[in-house]
Amino acid sequence: MKWYPNKKPPTARLHVAVLTAALAGPAIAGGLPDLGGDTRPWDVDIYYENHTAHRGKDATGKTVGLAKFRNTMQVEADKRLAGGWGFHGVLRGTWDGVYRMNKGEFGEDAGGPIMLNNVSGAGGSTSVAHGAGVVNNGSGPPGNAFGFDINANPNDGMRVLGDRWHSIVPGDVAFGVPVRPCDEDKRGCRDFGGYGDLSLSELEMPEFNDRLDFIREAYVKKNISLDNGNNLFLKLGKQQVVWGRTDLFRVLDVINPVDYSRNNIYDELQDIRIPMWIAQAEYRMGPSESMQDRNLQIVWNVDKFRPNNLGQCGSPNAILDAGCFFRGMANLWDNGGTVANFANGTTATDFGPHQIGIRDVDLPDWSLSNTQLGIKFEGVTQGGLSFSLNALTYRSQLPSLRGLVTGPTNPFTGAPKTAAETNLIAFDVHYPRVNLIGGSMDFEAEAIGAAVRLEGAFTQGEEFANTARERLYSENNVFRGVIGIDRPTFISWINPRRTTLISAQLFWQHIFDHEYYKKGSRVAPSGAVNAFGPVGMPDWKDNFIGTVLIKAFLMNDRLSPELIIARDFRSRTHAIAPKVEWSVTDNLKLVVGANFKGGSNSRNRFDDCRSCNPYAPYTGTAADVGYSAGLASYEPLGRFRAGPIGVSMYEDDIFFMMRYKF
Repeated sequence: MKWYPNKKPPTARLHVAVLTAALAGPAIAGGLPDLGGDTRPWDVDIYYENHTAHRGKDATGKTVGLAKFRNTMQVEADKRLAGGWGFHGVLRGTWDGVYRMNKGEFGEDAGGPIMLNNVSGAGGSTSVAHGAGVVNNGSGPPGNAFGFDINANPNDGMRVLGDRWHSIVPGDVAFGVPVRPCDEDKRGCRDFGGYGDLSLSELEMPEFNDRLDFIREAYVKKNISLDNGNNLFLKLGKQQVVWGRTDLFRVLDVINPVDYSRNNIYDELQDIRIPMWIAQAEYRMGPSESMQDRNLQIVWNVDKFRPNNLGQCGSPNAILDAGCFFRGMANLWDNGGTVANFANGTTATDFGPHQIGIRDVDLPDWSLSNTQLGIKFEGVTQGGLSFSLNALTYRSQLPSLRGLVTGPTNPFTGAPKTAAETNLIAFDVHYPRVNLIGGSMDFEAEAIGAAVRLEGAFTQGEEFANTARERLYSENNVFRGVIGIDRPTFISWINPRRTTLISAQLFWQHIFDHEYYKKGSRVAPSGAVNAFGPVGMPDWKDNFIGTVLIKAFLMNDRLSPELIIARDFRSRTHAIAPKVEWSVTDNLKLVVGANFKGGSNSRNRFDDCRSCNPYAPYTGTAADVGYSAGLASYEPLGRFRAGPIGVSMYEDDIFFMMRYKF
C-alpha cells in the first residue's frame, strides 16, 4: 500500500476537493449542507461477510484448492442534513487470506521453472527450458542481436501462459509468465489502471489504495422544488450510476468500470462496480398529456479515468486470463524471454529486451477533455411502457493493443527496414474515446404474464485485435442488445403457495465491418496469401449469450434455492451455478453454492501472429512480406473467441458465504 505520511496523494487531493465541493459552499437553495447543522442521529448498519471458495482441477490436471477466503466489513450510513439535504456513505474493507493460505498457487511460492515446446526438435529436443531457446543470442539469424540475459528473467516463479484454461498443444506458441505478487517478483509488473503492479498486501486488501476504494459511496443528495411545479434532484459525490435494465450484461450500464478481480463475472454488479466521483442532476418534469412521468438526467463523471480491473496474473480471478497475457508480454519487453515454436513456426526462440511484448500503457491523465459526460431522457407512457434514450461519451474501459510502427531499423539486425517491415509483435496499450447512443424499455406482456426488458446501444470508437491490419488492430462500430423476460410462475412441486421466478435473457453483439479471412483468401499487398489458416479479428462478428434464472422461495421466503445457467453459443461453452440462500435470522444469512463450467475450447484457436512479423525466416518465407500467414494457437488471441466462460472452463468452484448484520 502507498501511504503518504506528510501529504495526500494527488488523487486523494482531487477526491477531497470534489467531496468538499459537495458538502460546503454556496449553491442552489441556500447552500450545500453543513454536516453539523442537523441534530438528527445517523442511521448506521454494519455488515460482515465471509466468502470461502474451493476450486477443482485446472487444465493441467492439478487441483487448485482454496481459491478465496475473503472477509469483508461494510458500513452503510445515512443522515438527514440541514436544508433538505441527505448524506449516504458506504465504507468497505476486504482481507482475502487466500494469498497466504494457498501461497503455492497464488502467493509468494506460486509458479516455478517451466518447459516450452520446440516441435522442430532442433537442438536435440522437442521441449526446452525457459532461457534455452534454440534460436538465441549465440546461434542462428540474426546473429547476436537478440541479447537475452537469463539472469534478468530467470526460470523460476513462472507458469506457461494459458496453462490453467487450455491444454498445451504441441506446435502452439507460448511463453512463461511470472505469477508471484509484485513485491516478491517485479517482472512484468505494470500499472494497467489500478491492477497489474500490486504487492501481496494490495492484493489481500484491494480497497486500501491511493484511489481510496474503501469509500464505496459518499454523496449528498437533495430534491429541490421549482416554481413551475417540477423538481430538480441533485446527487454529488462518489457513487454508482446505473443505466441498464438487464442483469449480468452491460450494454448501457458503462458509466462505472467493473472490478472483475473480485469474483470474475459471478458477483452482483452492485458489488463489483467501481464507484466514481460524479455529479448528477435530474430534472423531473412529471406527467404530460401523453406521459405518466418524464425525467431528464445529466451525468458528469469528473473522476480520473479508471478502466475495468481484469485481475492481476497470479490472483484467483483474472477474467479472460488477460492479466497473465499482459504481464507476460510486459516481461518480454522489459527483460526478453523464450517463446515456444516461434522461428519458422516450429523452433523455440530467445528474444532480448525491447523486441517483443508490451512497451507502454497510455493511461489518460486527468483533464476536462478526459472526463465523461452522459445524458438520459426517460419516461413512462400512459400505457405503462417505461423507456429511456441515452447518450454517453467516455473512455473505453477495456484496453486496446496497438502494434508499434516506430524506428527506421530492423530491431534485430540494425539494418534499415524495408517497406514491408513493421516492428515485431510489440504493442502499446491504449484506452480510446468511445461514443455511445442507445435506449431501453420495459413493459408488461399480459398475454404471457411476464415483464419484458429491452436494451440496446450503438458505440463508435471501440478497438479490436485484427491480424489482417498492419498495426494488428482495427476500429469498429458495435451494436449490443439484450432482451429479458421475467415471469413469476406457480410450480406446484416447488411451492404451491408462492410463485417461482423464471428469468431469461439473450445478449447479442454485432461488430460492423468485421474482418475474417478464411485460409488462403487473404491476399497481402505483396501477393502472398494466408496459407496456414484464417486471419483477421478473433472476436466473433455476431456473438450470442443466453442466461436462465430459476429462483424459488420457501419457508416464508427464508429459504431461497436458485439455479443460473449461462450459454455462450459461439464458443460452445456454458456455466451452471446452483445456490441456496438461508436467512437463519433477520441478521444472519448463509449461502452454499457452486459454479461449474462445461463445453469445449477446441474451436477457440486463432491466428497467433507468429507469422505477423516481417523478418525472414520467422514467417517461413524467403523474403520480408509484412502480413500474417495464419499460424494458429490458443494463445494469445484464442481467449477472445473463448470468452469469459470458455477461459474459466477449469475454474469450477464450490463456495460458502456467511453474512451477518450487526
